[in-house]
Amino acid sequence: MNYNEILNKKEQYLARKIHIPELTLSTYENAFEIEYTHNSTAIEGNTLTLMETKVLLEDGISIGGKNLREIYETVNHKKAYRYVKECISKQIKLDENIIKDIHSLLMDNIIAGGIYRYFDVYISGAEHIPPSPTEMDKQIKNFYADLSWKKKEFNEIEFAAWTHVEFVKIHPFPDGNGRTSRLIMNYQLMLSGFPAISISKDNRILYFNALEDYAVNDNLAPFADMIAELVEVQLDRYLNMSK
Repeated sequence: MNYNEILNKKEQYLARKIHIPELTLSTYENAFEIEYTHNSTAIEGNTLTLMETKVLLEDGISIGGKNLREIYETVNHKKAYRYVKECISKQIKLDENIIKDIHSLLMDNIIAGGIYRYFDVYISGAEHIPPSPTEMDKQIKNFYADLSWKKKEFNEIEFAAWTHVEFVKIHPFPDGNGRTSRLIMNYQLMLSGFPAISISKDNRILYFNALEDYAVNDNLAPFADMIAELVEVQLDRYLNMSK
């Protein structure tokens, strides 16, 4: 993966984004918000289609035949993503309070959010077993401490990827860890000047395998490369809009 080329594209994107017509930018980013919400919830099993997600989020029309949890998951994800963008506009660094706020928004009307689990959990189909509550408590504290220095160990994309895989490996919340992890990964990307990305639900097997490779083998490369490819695709979209 040629990270230098991607970093060069990021600089072009930051310089040329102001030249994208306002309507073009706003319509694309609104479409991305809907696509990202759809993909991130669908990866976790939400059955709303992309069009149903659009109707719910854009038109405010409830979807018949869907359970309330799926509706809340979708509406909550939009709120959480907008909270992330609000924090980025203020250049606030990611920390424990923000992550708990993100989780609380995701879990609104579902479970009590922002509270770490006090019981063991297992991930279906995965070799990796998340740590027990006592060990989890130690690992999540180390995670927040590592946020300050891991940035020096990795490039910006790798750091965002590490934020995701390490957090979801710890699995600190009873539910919603995947959605939270994808949001905090985008948080780190946007804080570094990159656009947000969306992992397609159609690539969930490749995505889960890359997460498992890190959790079991401590191998970040497959996941970081996947994220870098998605970042480059997004940068190319914005650069094409600016022509």
